[in-house]
Amino acid sequence: MPWPSYVAFLAIAAAVVVIPGPDFAVVAGNTAAGGRRRGMWCAAGIALSNAIQGTAAVVGLGALVVNAQPVFLAIKWAGALYLTYLGIVLLRAAVRGRYAAVPSGPGGGVARGWRQGFLSNITNPKVLVFYLAVLPQFLTPEMGSLALAAFALSHALLSLVYLVALATVIHVARTLLSRRPVRRTLDAVTGVALVGFGARLALDRS
Repeated sequence: MPWPSYVAFLAIAAAVVVIPGPDFAVVAGNTAAGGRRRGMWCAAGIALSNAIQGTAAVVGLGALVVNAQPVFLAIKWAGALYLTYLGIVLLRAAVRGRYAAVPSGPGGGVARGWRQGFLSNITNPKVLVFYLAVLPQFLTPEMGSLALAAFALSHALLSLVYLVALATVIHVARTLLSRRPVRRTLDAVTGVALVGFGARLALDRS
């Protein structure tokens, strides 16, 4: 394992992870709506998607998808539409201002949280482009399979740790966030952010 290169990659990956984006908005919205458990499952869905895309980039599938323009565009538009859909759902909730009680059973909406996290990330081709643009700078032909896996999965692990911490912080503040005016404001801000991310993805020509 080339440790200096690995540490440099971790620094870049960590910087990318903490920049607020669709992952931040989706986890924040799910935690506010369903609590820490749902937020953590949403984070797990995002991390799994990152792991899949990182592995695909390392084995060469990522480049194939990006270079196959119709496939890339299909993923791009699916991601843009899905982010826009999630944003509109939150905006409608903010306008209505009526919130059902959080489910108290063992499910607690975790399946919905995981699904939203996974789908919002797997349909974002920018994640795959990040891996394809950054990973080759640190990989060498001499690397073994374990080293390749470490590079591919480290970004996913960093995103999981950060987003789980985010869900925990939001859950702690949930007493404040559960107040109707605050919740409506949070849903409105998150909804606008998600619609904006969807529009930016759709209009991006890269």
